[in-house]
Amino acid sequence: MSNISSEQYLKKILLAPVYEAAIETKLQPLNKLSSRLDNHILLKREDLQPVHSFKLRGAYNKLSSLSEQQKKNGVIAASAGNHAQGLALSAQKMGVKATIVMPKTTPDIKVSSVRSFGATVVLTGDSFDAANAYSLALAKEHGYTLIHPFDDPDIIAGQGTVGKELLQQDAHLDKIFVPVGGGGLAAGIAVYIKQLLPHIQVIAVEPEDAACLKAALAAGKPVTLPKVGLFADGVAVKTIGQETFRLCQQYIDDVVTVSSDEICAAVKDIFDDTRAIAEPAGALSLAGLKKYAQQHQIKDQRLAAILSGANVNFHGLRYVSERCELGEHNESILAVTIPEQQGAFLAFCNKLDGRAITEFNYRYSDSKQANIFVGVRTPQGIDELTSLTDKLSIAGYSVTDLSQDETAKLHVRYMVGGVPSQQLTERLYSFEFPEHPNALLKFLNLLGMHANITLFHYRNHGAAYGQVLAGFEVDESQVAEFSQHLDALGYNYKDETLNPAYRYFLSHTNNQ
Repeated sequence: MSNISSEQYLKKILLAPVYEAAIETKLQPLNKLSSRLDNHILLKREDLQPVHSFKLRGAYNKLSSLSEQQKKNGVIAASAGNHAQGLALSAQKMGVKATIVMPKTTPDIKVSSVRSFGATVVLTGDSFDAANAYSLALAKEHGYTLIHPFDDPDIIAGQGTVGKELLQQDAHLDKIFVPVGGGGLAAGIAVYIKQLLPHIQVIAVEPEDAACLKAALAAGKPVTLPKVGLFADGVAVKTIGQETFRLCQQYIDDVVTVSSDEICAAVKDIFDDTRAIAEPAGALSLAGLKKYAQQHQIKDQRLAAILSGANVNFHGLRYVSERCELGEHNESILAVTIPEQQGAFLAFCNKLDGRAITEFNYRYSDSKQANIFVGVRTPQGIDELTSLTDKLSIAGYSVTDLSQDETAKLHVRYMVGGVPSQQLTERLYSFEFPEHPNALLKFLNLLGMHANITLFHYRNHGAAYGQVLAGFEVDESQVAEFSQHLDALGYNYKDETLNPAYRYFLSHTNNQ
């Protein structure tokens, strides 16, 4: 493969017949983000392809290069993602039999999508490696041509047509940010751009937990990562290709890695500007663009990112919504110890100087002190967080920053609670909070001063109303008077004291 010259790649890209199946996608300005970052940000909308991914380009170009006999024999690939759909549609358009080997763990929506393009799906094993091994065996047995997802000159040239379109649409770009999994898209774009306008920088973007190009560049050759993170599954590749590495090593200007939270923030940025929903791998390059621009203090430049795909698992958006503000450093997660006494919540909130509280988790533990799990809006980022924690510490609070603690963010926030260490005369209520900055303070002023709060769970998801669960130390003789305070609050509420889930897991009554 390595004997193909850069000039030959240029010719292959210019002559690639990808538009028989793919479309030329638009280069869309992100006006809100551009204003925020003081740069002109443009997004290449590969999510608009018929299979919602750039992978169609490489797959169709590869199939077009096959001999008539190879097309007659059929093709095969191992893939649980966008390559499978791109190959299936390409084969359908050419009348070629396609077999796609997928792990048994592949979500039904992806299996159905591949089948809808007329491909035969074979489910085997529990991992990509098992599916790949079986695809090699089937190719040998039946004479199928194996279509590699990235490490193939024709695949690389097909993906390189994205670079061709970028220059046709805006020849004044300063930097292009490209997502990297196996490296096919980055290699194709870089080999094209650098021969025509070499002053344009091509910067690769990888997840921190799947940075196979960064590792290969450090070693001077492709290396196999021991494991990769699966959040951005479209780029979860342990080993970069030999040919893709050769081209990336020669033509890529820099590599930036980003966290899952930063990818989530980029998904939100894309939605805010375009109303498109990117898959995590699809938003990867924009996350890198934002981080790189901040790290290098880039201003007034024309920066392009590739929205490489939008085949997102809908239920995964719950995680994205939960983490995007942390990725922007607009939210901080703290563990704070406060006195276990009436009015302590309110006193703590008053120390926040009007900052919005995004989350509040607490369960009564003992009569002396309480540990709370709290999210606070910090739009000025790290500096504001440092200032806040310093102020709280000076005020006598024990504070621990959990913003980078994955276990805290993924699990512990949902597990704060349990049965209190002693019997309580407790009543439980659910509330609908209007989402405005003073809603929580109003609640604490009206109710927190009339009864000790024994349980609290609140999370702001940006909806018109937030859902709150709160417990109060109120005995039967006080219920009527306390109800008057509840009514005065003016929020919709419901008595949940007899709720079975509460009685099972959070109360001494234990389902009596």
